Amino acid sequence: MVGDHCSLPGDRPVLAQSPKPGLSCKMVLQAVGKVLRKSKGKPNGKKPAPEEKKLYLEPEYTKSRITDFEFKELVMLPREIDLNEWLASNTTTFFHHINLQYSTISEFCTGESCQTMAVCNTQYYWYDERGKKIKCTAPQYVDFVMSSVQKLVTDEDVFPTKYGKEFPNSFESLVKKICKYLFHVLAHIYSSHFKETLALELHGHLNTLYTHFILFIREFNLVDPKETTIMDDLTEVLCSSSGSSSNGSGNGSSNSAGAQNHVKER
Repeated sequence: MVGDHCSLPGDRPVLAQSPKPGLSCKMVLQAVGKVLRKSKGKPNGKKPAPEEKKLYLEPEYTKSRITDFEFKELVMLPREIDLNEWLASNTTTFFHHINLQYSTISEFCTGESCQTMAVCNTQYYWYDERGKKIKCTAPQYVDFVMSSVQKLVTDEDVFPTKYGKEFPNSFESLVKKICKYLFHVLAHIYSSHFKETLALELHGHLNTLYTHFILFIREFNLVDPKETTIMDDLTEVLCSSSGSSSNGSGNGSSNSAGAQNHVKER
């Protein structure tokens, strides 16, 4: 793993806490089984089965955080700090934390259990360097994301770390692309692996990371709101207390004109 891009005054390593080690696969599976039995509803006769309840929206789980810090203040650009430096530092840090969060459930995200990169009713496709659309499993998609982002954040020409070296003109667009892909990974963890996250008692870490990330991308208009709509119900619950609802909708609308809008396949 690469080190942080740069050290900034007043940085707070709020999310740097490592997940709990030592839980075996068997123990996690047993815990997941308990969660499944608890959340399983009764059959509904002749009526179609209702949509599966989103466990991550349950109040007893959404209130779980690892800190009560006001992230709205944390994401704001500090005075006398260059915008690109701030974007680079935060983007690199989010990459490391999201990669770490995914690694806690990676053994359950397999080609068999996650045959597509799906979030709720949306399926994501990977596009290679030639723009070719590739249908892949979720673990393959995440591997593509992490490998490509790792390559970018360690490229001195893209994320410069030496004093006096300029950021490329395409830097902001690259950051937006990275953030979009990182959002897909977070959304997949919630949609497909929240039960495992819950069994590992890491939902507080996940909620904190998600809240911080969403407020950051909203603050700087880094991801089109249409891209994040699929998780709006969770965002509303987790971020409303941070005073981000009105700010998020206002910021996002100004940057949505040029973005692609895909509904079921992306």
